[in-house]
Amino acid sequence: MSSHRVLVTGSAGYLGSQVLAGLAGLAERQDLGVIALDVREPGRRLPRVNYEVADIRSPELDAIVRRHRPDVVVHLASIVTPGKNSDREFEYSVDVLGTRNLLEACVRNQVHRVIVSSSGAAYGYHADNPAWLKESDAVRGNKSFAYAWHKRLVEEMLADYRERQPQLEQIILRIGTILGVTVNNQITDLFKKPRLIAIRGSDSPFVFIHDQDVVGAILHGIDSSSTGIFNVAGDGKLSIFEIAQRLHKRCLVLPAWLLQSALWLLKKLGLTQYGPEQLDFLRYRPVLDNSRLKTVFGYVPQLSSCEAFELWRSAQQPKAS
Repeated sequence: MSSHRVLVTGSAGYLGSQVLAGLAGLAERQDLGVIALDVREPGRRLPRVNYEVADIRSPELDAIVRRHRPDVVVHLASIVTPGKNSDREFEYSVDVLGTRNLLEACVRNQVHRVIVSSSGAAYGYHADNPAWLKESDAVRGNKSFAYAWHKRLVEEMLADYRERQPQLEQIILRIGTILGVTVNNQITDLFKKPRLIAIRGSDSPFVFIHDQDVVGAILHGIDSSSTGIFNVAGDGKLSIFEIAQRLHKRCLVLPAWLLQSALWLLKKLGLTQYGPEQLDFLRYRPVLDNSRLKTVFGYVPQLSSCEAFELWRSAQQPKAS
């Protein structure tokens, strides 16, 4: 690994902490400086890692980048699972304005490369999405779904920076549904229900990627000869019906209009975290083609979609006493 200093934003998050652990392991064997940046104090401090506590929206971010002079910035800070008291304005300020603040600091301080965790959600949830989405397909994140919309806005911002600031190399990773032994989020909550929700007329396909494969792709990107945009997903996909079968559960198949009405009412009553916008999230899931990741970027995921799911499923089984 030729880069000497790597700064990771969102380093205390689920993915950030794993990327940080991977970098710390590399730093023990070679000359690699690692800087961890998060708005929260770290739960534990790893050796050979410099820690900074700051908000990526803050003016002090520039001083931090200037002080550490990273060659590469790995940008993972974003709102993936909003808190109970979160709102669109706050999420926008972190996801979009925070990214702009970081990119400006990178340009001012001659950062060589930025690696950004985007998402398959950036393509949006649309009935006319291709069966397999390629990086050349349009980014159409839905405005009704904050996470997808913000990923779209960030990618449009990055495209602008590629035109105006070509000296700042970019690797954008459009990541599928991350699964690992300890993953616990809105999607895994769906799988833990007694019956899985399915929409009549839709297979609701999922592409999964093992969390350690995401870490591997990010570490690979630090001094890769290839830059650009890459879908990060395991081979293959699983429909909601195949997932239910693997979980030994049944699907509750509902017409779209009924599910949308039920979600609206339940969300209004505070009885569910899901709103009516989740309908298209389930019905028109983007399925990512990973060919470019393997052939151009040079990273081959160790686990397929099915294998990543099975690893997560096995971890949910109660341990024998």
